[in-house]
Amino acid sequence: MTLHSLPLFVRLKGRPVILVGEGETAEAKRRLLERAGAIVVDEAHAASLAIVVDDEAAVARLKARGVLVNAVDRPALCDFTLPAIVDRAPVIVAIGTGGASAGLAAALRQRLEALLPANLGPLASALHAAREAWRGRYADAASRRRAIGAALAAGGALDPLRDHGVTPDAGPPDEERLTGGIVRLRLRSADPDDLTLRDARALANADLVSHRPGVPPAILDRARADAIRIECAAAPLNAPAGLTVDVEML
Repeated sequence: MTLHSLPLFVRLKGRPVILVGEGETAEAKRRLLERAGAIVVDEAHAASLAIVVDDEAAVARLKARGVLVNAVDRPALCDFTLPAIVDRAPVIVAIGTGGASAGLAAALRQRLEALLPANLGPLASALHAAREAWRGRYADAASRRRAIGAALAAGGALDPLRDHGVTPDAGPPDEERLTGGIVRLRLRSADPDDLTLRDARALANADLVSHRPGVPPAILDRARADAIRIECAAAPLNAPAGLTVDVEML
């Protein structure tokens, strides 16, 4: 499955961003840029990014200079789009539709605002502060990743959708269990939306994905981007260290 765009989080603090346009829409974009710490400048200045409201000629001029442009309400002219944002600093959730429907992105943002607890940000900060404790308990990076994944899973000790208090303890829980070995997925549908929750979790945590020829890329793309992929004619008999997920279409 091809991504129509690659989501990126860009640090704009202290950096110039061109804003072209006037009116309520332009002011809303200005507020967003200033909230991100950007220095808002006009077209006469040098910058790498620009937001343009109702001025296709300015879009053409800026693109000719090599500037990446967001043309408001003109997705066909956009080099990048601005997502709807859920802010649980330092956690930021961005919802984009590639310019297809700002209303849909806004509706999803509202749902996520209600779903994500207010202390999600402090949990992220606590996990950052507990990095050395996790490293001390799980020296191997793969084991550490699986342990953290299990703790953050639904119902886990650090389930991010549960209220952990204002200052959550995000160190390694005593009861944490690691998962490894081989998980075999035998799928009857090529649609990734038909994956069970168990299947999706296994792919998301896999260190290695082995699969038969013909398993759709859309299924394999549910695995971690850094998971090793091996196409093979038969399921592996022995698994290396870590979690191996073997996928076959029935």
